[in-house]
Amino acid sequence: MTGRGRRAYSPDIGTHEHDDARRGRAAARKREGTVAVEFLERTRTEEFGEKMGMVLNHAALALMTSIGHRTGLFDTMAALPPSTTGEIAAAAGLSERYVREWLGAMVTGGIVEYDERRGTYALPPEHAAWLTRQASPQNVAPAMQWIGVLGGVETQVVEAFRHGRGVPYVAYNRFHEVMAEESAQTVVAALVDHIVPFVPELGERLEAGIDVLDVGCGSAGALIRLAEAFPNSRFTGYDFSEEAIGAARYQAARRGLRNVRLQVVDAAEIEDEAAFDLVTTFDAVHDQADPARVLRNIKRALRPDGVYLMQDIGVSSHLAHNHAHPVAPFIYTISTMHCMSVSLARDGAGLGAAWGKEKALEMLADAGFAVEAVDALPHDPFNLYFIVRHGRVN
Repeated sequence: MTGRGRRAYSPDIGTHEHDDARRGRAAARKREGTVAVEFLERTRTEEFGEKMGMVLNHAALALMTSIGHRTGLFDTMAALPPSTTGEIAAAAGLSERYVREWLGAMVTGGIVEYDERRGTYALPPEHAAWLTRQASPQNVAPAMQWIGVLGGVETQVVEAFRHGRGVPYVAYNRFHEVMAEESAQTVVAALVDHIVPFVPELGERLEAGIDVLDVGCGSAGALIRLAEAFPNSRFTGYDFSEEAIGAARYQAARRGLRNVRLQVVDAAEIEDEAAFDLVTTFDAVHDQADPARVLRNIKRALRPDGVYLMQDIGVSSHLAHNHAHPVAPFIYTISTMHCMSVSLARDGAGLGAAWGKEKALEMLADAGFAVEAVDALPHDPFNLYFIVRHGRVN
């Protein structure tokens, strides 16, 4: 009985011991899993903290790069051998104390090289290739100016988040100046060699003499370049900004151009009918208060055999498709703080800079256009160029 009792009881003891061991192992795995999860969460938290530190440093470097561009320091340093702060300041005609502090940001940011023993600073040629005026069109320094321009309206944009209206164009200090400099690199410099040849037979027509309208022309850098290159054609520029048109008229007069007409006109109020063989917009449609009406006006202003050439930012209308875009955060930022906001300030649609290819095609179709081609050009991978015509393209 005792033996049988022990044998009968032993399995119970074994079962309990097995259960205890199993529970112990499960508890250990749970603890290990908890530790692993905590480690993973801690690692991700630390990595994100490091990322935000980099964001702060990069934002600061963007401001300092803008200053280096505006003061001519990059251009000066590119032409100098390794030099002291005093030598750099003297060559640039600037305050040594300010130059010295600016160089501190440039050195620690990895843009300028510093020889501690000699006390000299140098801008490496491979960095100058991205930061000097001579490096255009790949000079990225002009784009850094947007950080300061947008920062100047931050308080107004914060207020707009609450009331839902926008910030008007007049609030943006230096907007037209910076826009003209950016356009000079991506559009103006490439017009004759890259953009005009994109449209079949356009060069020949411009040589022979046609009527051209640039809508939202700003300071009219593109229009003036075309007028110089194709003196037999006639060029009209419309923009609602008196400041921009004033600057454009000055530049046209300074060049002695007699085939250019510049007027203060809201694109939504264009009344021309079948008056132009070519209509262009460069980075202009998405800012409009009533972009749908603007596109209809452009169609009406275009002659039946004419062509509309639209350049706009090369993104998708769908956020999920823009993850891989190299400057997507910048595009959404400038949209929030300018493009969308200036449209909303005029009770507009607020399309924004990221309205995208799909929305653009939809709106062009709604306006009665037929899109012949859409493509990025080799000189300008961040924008799309649309060749658009009346009626149906076979």
